[in-house]
Amino acid sequence: MGRVGGQKKDGPSLEVNLGSLALKNPVMAASGTFGYGEEYVGIIPRGSLGAIITKGLSLEPRRGNPPPRLAETPSGMLNAIGLENVGLKIFLEEKMPFLRRGRSPVLVNIFGATAEEYAELAGKLSEVDGVAGLEINVSCPNLKAGGAIFASEARSVHQVVSKVRRATSSFVMVKLSPNVADIVKIARASEEAGADAVSLINTLTGLAIDVRTRTPVLGNITGGLSGPAIKPIGLRMVWQVAQAVRIPVVGMGGIVSAEDALEYLIAGATAVQVGSAHFIDARAGLKIVDGIRNYLGLNDIPTLTSLIGSLKVKGESP
Repeated sequence: MGRVGGQKKDGPSLEVNLGSLALKNPVMAASGTFGYGEEYVGIIPRGSLGAIITKGLSLEPRRGNPPPRLAETPSGMLNAIGLENVGLKIFLEEKMPFLRRGRSPVLVNIFGATAEEYAELAGKLSEVDGVAGLEINVSCPNLKAGGAIFASEARSVHQVVSKVRRATSSFVMVKLSPNVADIVKIARASEEAGADAVSLINTLTGLAIDVRTRTPVLGNITGGLSGPAIKPIGLRMVWQVAQAVRIPVVGMGGIVSAEDALEYLIAGATAVQVGSAHFIDARAGLKIVDGIRNYLGLNDIPTLTSLIGSLKVKGESP
């Protein structure tokens, strides 16, 4: 797919726009894998990534699931953290002062048990200095619908996004689950409800078993599968969604190298998120930015935007 690596050039532009949100490069730190940014001080220079997405935030603190909460799998990992977080009050008091001093846009990932909780969080965060936008995690149980996952139905997603849109004028990106029958339908519902962008894919539901004890490895029994194993699924879904919506698509799932990120961009993603790779190499995001820059320079591509959606499919006109 061309040359990746080699001598770095300063010429190519890595700038992209997600609607009203301008990024100096397309690499974002995925929610839940970058903490609140403080954990990477001294490892990744502040401002070197396109954006930082915080650990998922709820109105009230959450303790998360019982341990064990992580399990390694072939070419990936399962996690069942259970959306543990400090809650809105402590987030604003203890986390935002640091995030506000950063040089990268900060998106706050939010979730709730009802559409009203999402809207309340969105409204309160829209007034906070230093918050560039929101990522709406709809992969949560809807208590009003008997525990059904919001992301599993277009109607539920539309309801959440509509309420969030009415509560804030901030940038809103909806994080989509792959555990659905038709992700294109869900993406279109997000767009129709007022989303500025969609990000995909969230983790796939998986299970690991300890054959010695014949018990689940995770305390929660099932968990979310991430890592290189899910990249082909993420790529396929990003390609499908990018052709079906007019709003920007942010790709994620198994990105551990610049070449992985480039595949998503060629498939139609405007930007990418790096998640599990940070557990393998804390500087993965930074290396991916450099690798993308090198690829553009070595292949005489002046701007990243000209690469986005450039997948050549047999039978289609160039």
